[in-house]
Amino acid sequence: MRDDRLHIIVRRMTLDDVDRVVEIDRLSFPIPWPARSYRYELLNNRRNSTFYVVEKAQHSPQEREQPSGWIKRLIGAESHVPETPAPQVLAYSGFWHIADEAHISTIAVHPDWRGRKLGELLVWVMVRQAILQGATMVTLEVRVSNTVAQNLYRKYGFEITGLRRGYYHDNHEDAYTMTAAPLDAAYRARLQQYGKELLRHLRIEIAEDQHTG
Repeated sequence: MRDDRLHIIVRRMTLDDVDRVVEIDRLSFPIPWPARSYRYELLNNRRNSTFYVVEKAQHSPQEREQPSGWIKRLIGAESHVPETPAPQVLAYSGFWHIADEAHISTIAVHPDWRGRKLGELLVWVMVRQAILQGATMVTLEVRVSNTVAQNLYRKYGFEITGLRRGYYHDNHEDAYTMTAAPLDAAYRARLQQYGKELLRHLRIEIAEDQHTG
């Protein structure tokens, strides 16, 4: 049976991704991060920061079943080896981990790919990784007007725990501080169930990274 789920790869962000990430950032936020901020996180703050990208897989499951390049050349189906296209980054996110707290610092999905559960997937991945790194709580800030994001965070156990007045510099909008805690066995069981739900919508490959800071 044909698998029509979007096939994506979740992996750690690299310096090669920065230009695409900045492009998505500019399409998503009134005051985007400059490229140097991402380079700093990747090069100078690796101990405390973890950044991810969602990349569209270059081949669908059906395409993977086709003969490999050298077989095609052998049977005359192609006369050259095609160049590997650059990764198509669809979304990105990042969090900082200090002591027992993980703080989600940024998350965005390219406008053309919103509504495909990629934002939720990144929340799931970051919370999962925060637990693996030993965090006992996850925090974030969100605009008080952004009810769509707030509803997603509530699904993942985040509750409003504070208000930061005038937090956003572009329009001085207030921000809610939201916290998910405790990340106990019951929470981890819910997280596992949400992962299974995501697999019904997305064909996900996660490139595991042993670096935990």
